Amino acid sequence: MSHRFDPTLLREYDMRGIVGETLQAPDAYALGRSFGTIIVRAGGSRIAVGYDGRLSSPMLEAALVEGLVASGVDVLRIGAGPTPMLYHAEAVGQVDGAVQITGSHNPRDHNGFKLVHRHAPFFGEAIQQLGVMAAAGDWEEGTGRVETIDIMDHYVDRLLRDFDGAAFRIGWDAGNGAGGPVVAKLVQRLPGEHHCLFTDMDGNFPNHHPDPSVEANLDDLRALVRDKQLDFGVAFDGDADRIGVVDGQGRTIPGDRLLGLFARDVLKKRPGARIVGDVKVSQAVFDHIAALGGRPDMWKSGHSHIKSRMKQIGSPLAGEMTGHLFFADDYDGFDDGLYAALRLIRTVTAAGQSLADLHAAIPAAISTPEWRFPVVEDRKFAVVDEIALRLRTLGAVVNDLDGVRVSCAAGWWLLRASHTQAALVARAESHDSEGLAELVAAIDAQLAESGVIRPNPSEDRTREIEKS
Repeated sequence: MSHRFDPTLLREYDMRGIVGETLQAPDAYALGRSFGTIIVRAGGSRIAVGYDGRLSSPMLEAALVEGLVASGVDVLRIGAGPTPMLYHAEAVGQVDGAVQITGSHNPRDHNGFKLVHRHAPFFGEAIQQLGVMAAAGDWEEGTGRVETIDIMDHYVDRLLRDFDGAAFRIGWDAGNGAGGPVVAKLVQRLPGEHHCLFTDMDGNFPNHHPDPSVEANLDDLRALVRDKQLDFGVAFDGDADRIGVVDGQGRTIPGDRLLGLFARDVLKKRPGARIVGDVKVSQAVFDHIAALGGRPDMWKSGHSHIKSRMKQIGSPLAGEMTGHLFFADDYDGFDDGLYAALRLIRTVTAAGQSLADLHAAIPAAISTPEWRFPVVEDRKFAVVDEIALRLRTLGAVVNDLDGVRVSCAAGWWLLRASHTQAALVARAESHDSEGLAELVAAIDAQLAESGVIRPNPSEDRTREIEKS
């Protein structure tokens, strides 16, 4: 037997595809055979498996487990739940690896797999190796056993360990994603008053799509906070490894600025610590971390890259603009939107200020949101390479760690290829609207030279961060 994955399924830090087109049950089975073989040949024997609330997830989970068992691996099934619950099971369950079936924040007909091996993310060339093994049928044979456990209450206990937050009035929007049942359990045990939206898992996402980095997806939460006059609100993506936040006035606090807010708290206990932020993080936030006595460390986007970097340099805190936040001071170093929500409560409690006032302490900036626009899979990286070459020829100040981040007197702009979609990602930040317009024009000019037109540039919205 052998199997050929659609090449677009094997991405940089996980596997993602469109169900019925590039991703089907045989792909899940072949992944089980290949990943199970890697586990066995590394001396392991047991894997934890979980899945999110998408309609296709149970089908993919069953095929994955079948493939793992056929490779001789024992499987610990934890059932439906958020990705960080799977990470927790991997951390405490005496297993050698883990797989979560999840489409994260992608459209509802998408799905995929996030993998862990020996307490570390499994990504990059390792994912490409899965394809090589499957195509060759290079698989171990065996008969593994299957055990099913309920770990959700244990995970909730871990989330609440060391919790010392005060009573607040909070809105919670689970977006019908996999974090909903955990939110429902958490709010029963937290002090204060809690108002929940869409905690039932529903892969049709009937209320709004579970991606809190998109402003429109926070409208329901924003309305709840304003109508009930709550202290703040939190929202989660489809697998609850990312968080979105609105303050008591319904204003969004982006993920990169949450990193700056949490850095204040972490650096009090770890002065001089290195704080990791991805290439999309605001320069104002990096400068704020430095002003607090921390050492900002810019790194590649993607949860696997960030977690690996944290371990490499011993960082206690990291974050991405998209709302992935990683705590390794008194938590386990993986991205967990639910834990980030609890840390937010604790941070606001310790500060003795409102969330809005804490946010206002981070220097103001004006920026675009993250623009994500379609470019065909086999062209997106080439566009970025072409632009990087032209910029170097022009003598521009370019950081090419992950795409191109260009610095100039007006501020900075970024263009990179998405590793999860057939898309390019762009962002710009300046000190004023005139400078921002200059940066956006530079992005569009470079794209045009490579034959790409960014959709609806005349309808661009900027994100202005006020101090009050």
